[in-house]
Amino acid sequence: MADLSFIEDTVAFPEKEEDEEEEEEGVEWGYEEGVEWGLVFPDANGEYQSPINLNSREARYDPSLLDVRLSPNYVVCRDCEVTNDGHTIQVILKSKSDPLLRDYWVYEGSLTIPPCSEGVTWILFRYPLTISQLQIEEFRRLRTHVKGAELVEGCDGILGDNFRPTQPLSDRVIRAAFQ
Repeated sequence: MADLSFIEDTVAFPEKEEDEEEEEEGVEWGYEEGVEWGLVFPDANGEYQSPINLNSREARYDPSLLDVRLSPNYVVCRDCEVTNDGHTIQVILKSKSDPLLRDYWVYEGSLTIPPCSEGVTWILFRYPLTISQLQIEEFRRLRTHVKGAELVEGCDGILGDNFRPTQPLSDRVIRAAFQ
């Protein structure tokens, strides 16, 4: 059994008609309270929308998350050993691998911005991953517009408060790769 799970999921987006694409291009959307994305983007009304409030006490341990599932296109892994005996593929992490990546939750959800298409597998790590002060400063330099572009009235261009409110869990099960 491997220490790391490679989770394979494919999201297929239906082809759009040209008139649908033109229609969506002119649509404005925002994160203001009360915005009804579902009126313009029907997928936003789906049962498996993201993000959710993850209650770890309700998660179910799923040992299958520890199984390795690789696509035929092998990924080069610098920090692991891949063995294939013809029946089983194992990915064995070397000792220097980050233990913070071993415990995680998985749930089925959606994109968090329009069109809010479902079929996204979310993987949330149990332990926070740290970033450097330099990386934080780089994030703070991000803006909502392209350099030189005119700002929307009432917008200072600072990237903030750009999150979607939590969505109902519905009948989804949150799975855990640890007990």
